[in-house]
Amino acid sequence: MRPRIVPVLQLHRGWLTKTRQFGGNPYLGDAVNAVRIFNELEVDELVLLDVSASRGETALDSQLIASIASEAFMPVAYGGGIQTIEDARSIVRAGIEKLVFNTAVIERPSLISDVAAAVGSQSVVASVDVGGVDGGTGQARIANGRRSSGLDAVEFAQRAVELGAGEVLINSIERDGTRTGYDLDLIAAVSSAVAVPTLALGGADSLVDMRQAIDNGASGACAGSAFVYYGRLQAVLVTYPSQEEIKDLMR
Repeated sequence: MRPRIVPVLQLHRGWLTKTRQFGGNPYLGDAVNAVRIFNELEVDELVLLDVSASRGETALDSQLIASIASEAFMPVAYGGGIQTIEDARSIVRAGIEKLVFNTAVIERPSLISDVAAAVGSQSVVASVDVGGVDGGTGQARIANGRRSSGLDAVEFAQRAVELGAGEVLINSIERDGTRTGYDLDLIAAVSSAVAVPTLALGGADSLVDMRQAIDNGASGACAGSAFVYYGRLQAVLVTYPSQEEIKDLMR
């Protein structure tokens, strides 16, 4: 199987944004339009993370989620502001295939189990947002990186899987938006500790970085900045490698 290369779009109060080390919310454009462009670029799957909903600044934007789902020709995962099983069911009914959780792993663990029972573990993704020392298992954080979970990255991932998560998103806070490469030690540690697929996020700049993430145990490589910025001055431009480039990645 060829590797999974997955764009991650961040939302803030309804628009497209891109954080750096989980801070800042620059306006980058219309999120629905970005999804349409990714359709044209033949993206296999997409992750949407609503940072304002994750921070509790805004409520779950059901209308925006439905608009994006109706435009997306690829499977979409969504995270941010999912508080109840009813929230989860409404998002799935709108056409979203996977639900991403972070804070709930610690503060509402039963929600993870209930959602997994309702829609299947394959549709539940745990985001392991890791701060602390770069290059190790670090400290898993919740509430959009604002609070400690009390667990390291491996412990957090294992707990999420025990609760019913069928996939783990490994997200380095220090590398977020920096385009300095993934935290490969972190990826290797978490991927080897859980028996579910893992996705790497945080720091990707090129397909070379993505290959390294996969070589270190990730089932797929995610990126935000690498797919919404272009060039030294980081002009806003939605991009994605060709299918041939992705196939060549593992040769």
